Amino acid sequence: METDIETIRVSEPREVLAYIPHRLGFRPRDSAVLLSLRPPRGAIGLVMRVDLPDLLDPEAGPQLARSAIATLDQDGARRVMCVLYADEGDPRGALASPLHRAARHVREAAGGPFGEVDVLVVTSTGYLHLDCDPDTCCPPGGRPLRELEATLVGAHMVLAGSAVAGSRDELVQVARAPEQVRRSVARVRRRWEARCIDAWTSGPDAVGDWRAASVASWRAAVAAVDGSVAGRTAPWGRLEAGLADRRVRDAVLVSLVPGTADLAERCVRGTSPDPADDAAMGAALRRIMDPTEGMEPPLARCRTHEGALDGVVAHGRAGHQAPAWTLLAVLSWWRGDGARAQIQLDRALADDPEYRLALMLVDLLTAAVGPGWVRRRAA
Repeated sequence: METDIETIRVSEPREVLAYIPHRLGFRPRDSAVLLSLRPPRGAIGLVMRVDLPDLLDPEAGPQLARSAIATLDQDGARRVMCVLYADEGDPRGALASPLHRAARHVREAAGGPFGEVDVLVVTSTGYLHLDCDPDTCCPPGGRPLRELEATLVGAHMVLAGSAVAGSRDELVQVARAPEQVRRSVARVRRRWEARCIDAWTSGPDAVGDWRAASVASWRAAVAAVDGSVAGRTAPWGRLEAGLADRRVRDAVLVSLVPGTADLAERCVRGTSPDPADDAAMGAALRRIMDPTEGMEPPLARCRTHEGALDGVVAHGRAGHQAPAWTLLAVLSWWRGDGARAQIQLDRALADDPEYRLALMLVDLLTAAVGPGWVRRRAA
């Protein structure tokens, strides 16, 4: 979805506050949201959300604020705005309140590069400027939240098809398949896992055949999701078992990139990828990550791939879905949806705390490194 964010003026706080949930995809709670304001006319650039308790930490909070401000500086910000979300009441009369302490951490970090930082507060009942006078500006308790429901930007985002989840956890929900269906899928998965063991006993060629058949299961799942093969059920059990193999998972990752043809099938053959195929895999990943070669993801194709990976989670074993959650996070990150990617990575690491690809993506998000096309556009 494309939105002309330059029409949102920072002189209209309620328009900014209406925009933030659409940008994040959910309504923040117990959060601090920092916005990069770029020239010309204070266009909104990067939007970062951090947990309010982390920002309040007396030792880690100032460092977190400095790291966030440095990232906004790299984004080309000329000014910074901070919005604090908390369920407490009007904080203006209590200078020692948590919200004032959070604002101080941000302002101390931003003072050098950006000067004064406007701080808005959204409570459970209203919104207000943290520093304004209740007698001459925002009334006691703040302005009513219903004002945020009637804004130009809110109407624009809704017409553009944007939807906002009620909470961060609701942003990523995959409904479980019926129990009887999951039992059938589990039987297929166990048989495919047994085939994998037999293949390793038989030798490299048999392992290559098993991996290639697992990639074929991915192709079949994608075809079932996009409807190109009518009346066929996706082989969820085979695909779930296949994704547990790193080579198969990497082949699926490569297949997410347009123009890779049969590279996914080629890279699962042999004891290691052929040097030419290895180079082609690197080139494919650069189309996601590199700011020079990076391409914007084709959204329709992404939705189909997300549907196939959601199907794995829906039909598979609860607590064993780190590969599927991580690949979903790759797609979210590639689209520039860091909030969704972070939740998906949290679920991947809950299933497997040592899952390396998930940990690598967490490092990218922590460092606020975006996909290649986003960094190129920012530059």
